[in-house]
Amino acid sequence: MSRVGKKPIPLPDKVTAVVAEGVVRVHGPRGELTRTLPGRITAEVADGVIVIRPVDETRMSRSLWGLTRTLVANMVLGVAQGFSKELEIVGVGYKAEKQGQDLKLALGFSHPCIIEPPAGITFDVPSPQLVAVRGNDKELVGLVASRIRALRPPEPYKGKGVKYRDEHVRRKVRKGAVGGGTKG
Repeated sequence: MSRVGKKPIPLPDKVTAVVAEGVVRVHGPRGELTRTLPGRITAEVADGVIVIRPVDETRMSRSLWGLTRTLVANMVLGVAQGFSKELEIVGVGYKAEKQGQDLKLALGFSHPCIIEPPAGITFDVPSPQLVAVRGNDKELVGLVASRIRALRPPEPYKGKGVKYRDEHVRRKVRKGAVGGGTKG
């Protein structure tokens, strides 16, 4: 029995959910999200909550039960409040700026990196060293943020690169620090 899966998902005010033919549709003030349920999982909406249940008691059904409940709960939270990931840009000459809807990054390459947001994602640049990726779909927000970070991940010697705001970069000591460096 899944401890996560058996918890009902409460629907906040102004959020509605409809389950039809294995598809969950959640509509709220920030938009609408849709997800197809796995074949071994069912969902029903009653009394302001969504209840997720497995069809049978196989190992696969039990493993999908908690996952599906979490994904649907993230949909409900996304249409009610939305999600955000903040990225910090560290390095001399490294900066970000908004160019229309696109994000233009200077990361030490010979060319600027221009990122077009997918549908449902917006970029917010409060300062040249800070980028916020916002949207309703938690998976998509995380995917876009990880793709931006992958352009120039933080390096361990100086810490230069793109990192998550709450990420700690473990720093290394340079190699020639102990005992000099010349033979002789």
